[in-house]
Amino acid sequence: MKFVCEKEKLLIGLNYVTRSSVGRTTEPILEGILLNLKNNTLILTTNDLDIGMEYVVTECDILEEGKTVVDCKMFGDIIRKLPNEELTIYQNDKNLLVIESEGSQYKLSTMNPEQFSTLPVINVEKSVSLLQKTLKDMIRKTMFAISTDENRPIFTGGLLEIKDNMLYVVAVDGFRLGLRKAPVIEASEDFSAVIPGKYLNEVIKNLSENDETIQIGVSKNQALFEFGNCKVVTRLLEGEFLNYNNVIPNERETRIKVNKDNLQGAIERASIFSTTASEKEKKYPIKMFINLGNLIISCTSQIGDAKEEIVIETEGKELEIGFNPKYLLDALKNIEDDEIYLDFGNNISPCIIRPTLEDKFIYMVSPVRLKE
Repeated sequence: MKFVCEKEKLLIGLNYVTRSSVGRTTEPILEGILLNLKNNTLILTTNDLDIGMEYVVTECDILEEGKTVVDCKMFGDIIRKLPNEELTIYQNDKNLLVIESEGSQYKLSTMNPEQFSTLPVINVEKSVSLLQKTLKDMIRKTMFAISTDENRPIFTGGLLEIKDNMLYVVAVDGFRLGLRKAPVIEASEDFSAVIPGKYLNEVIKNLSENDETIQIGVSKNQALFEFGNCKVVTRLLEGEFLNYNNVIPNERETRIKVNKDNLQGAIERASIFSTTASEKEKKYPIKMFINLGNLIISCTSQIGDAKEEIVIETEGKELEIGFNPKYLLDALKNIEDDEIYLDFGNNISPCIIRPTLEDKFIYMVSPVRLKE
């Protein structure tokens, strides 16, 4: 096998198929990248059996067809550090992969391509098409709420649900919930799938910010993402995801309308006192006291106390409630709206954060009990 390719063209493909975190494995082939030269194209493939990625490089000169596998990280590191010029890459008679550019030559050990697991053929049962930038934005703004608790594996994934040509992306970890929704271009029928959060992150890292589309197809236990020259296949998580419609309260006793930046800034400043250097493991909550037209945010710890006061619009009852400030800030940092609603029941029921205009997101944050 032998081909010639501009470094930048090859690097684009490598960036698509190189995972940001490769787990330790006793099988080196799972950390490899398959270089497959056929039909005048170079196909780059990585696959650790949980997630597989494929990218087709069309702008290269195939001098001899063939295929081989090399260590993905090592190959990528070499390519990235070479000058921005034409590269000649081939397998020599000693089964070493040779990488040449002007004045440079590197040789890598290869692995048997017949032992490499290529991407499975997915029998797509249901599918949806939408803008890449829409999916990227929705996942990015809910991923913070995906659980890392392996004792509840279903919540280590994000729910993608299609209902009536709307996509709902939902993440939950037991302390907060993030939900984003947006219309899709086309959907075959309604469906839902839970995809591991770490693999959703791999999918969105290469999605574009323009009007290019992405096709998502699902089978019984796998999902297929197709966009541009790239394919990604991931496994689905099995189990019953939270029925989020049943846990988001529909009734409220108190509602405030507040400037998002003012609220975020006040919580960030007050939360300086939430963790002290001498008590790194202890988290002090922030306290919110809501009365007519006024919100007081405070935090008291062993090193002192903070108090912030901001103007709000208020409906309903006065309320005193406590929160882990991180959970509120994670939600607020993912909202672009100038003004938002915060809805409350009582001091032990969750806070619901909603937009004041479009019905495009919901964030739910559980409170903490305040000491008397």
